[in-house]
Amino acid sequence: MSTFPAATLPPPGHRAWLNSLFVDHALLRLGWRNWGVVESGRLYRSNHPLPWQLREATRRFGLRSVVNLRGHRQECGSDQLGRAAAAALGLNHVDAPFESRGAPHRDRILRLAEIFRGLPEPVLIHCKSGADRTGLAAGIWLLLQGRPPEVALAQLSLRHGHVRQSRTGILDAFFQLYAAARAAGPKPFLDWVRDEYDEAALRRSFQSRPWADRLVDGVLRRE
Repeated sequence: MSTFPAATLPPPGHRAWLNSLFVDHALLRLGWRNWGVVESGRLYRSNHPLPWQLREATRRFGLRSVVNLRGHRQECGSDQLGRAAAAALGLNHVDAPFESRGAPHRDRILRLAEIFRGLPEPVLIHCKSGADRTGLAAGIWLLLQGRPPEVALAQLSLRHGHVRQSRTGILDAFFQLYAAARAAGPKPFLDWVRDEYDEAALRRSFQSRPWADRLVDGVLRRE
């Protein structure tokens, strides 16, 4: 975790903008923010913000930190623009990559918990579309606050573009797995992750619907 001074990151050039708009599909995000309030004054969620969108969110909500759930993508124009904008605004910018179609990795969950524990709030979390990985991270944050699994699961919703019948539904299954463990007796979320969570078993047990996969992967072309 670090704050990047604006002087250390040169402003991205026109190639970054072209890549962001036309290769990374940011053109579709010009008017679609997929914005959500997880808890007012503490945690917000969105798709990958363009520079002026991040500036406006910082002005309106007093953001102090950004968590990029896509991870560092050196050739991605949206990545370059986002880092430069966060630096110029003096925001903490942290990479915490997750998958949208795989069982969440134990080590990445534990690392995200540490990140949330140390980051100045309010925090903005984002992936590319703000539907799947962002919903997962928002749900994890809620569980860390002691909220029940059904509240965490609600962050993976069609309202944000999440399709649970597709391969991204394995993220729903993750929360449902914890809910089942918790129903058997009190079990703090991180203790369950460390001691009981079985990534391989979750991968084996989950099945998606072919029509939903065609929608998410072929039509929506989600990351």
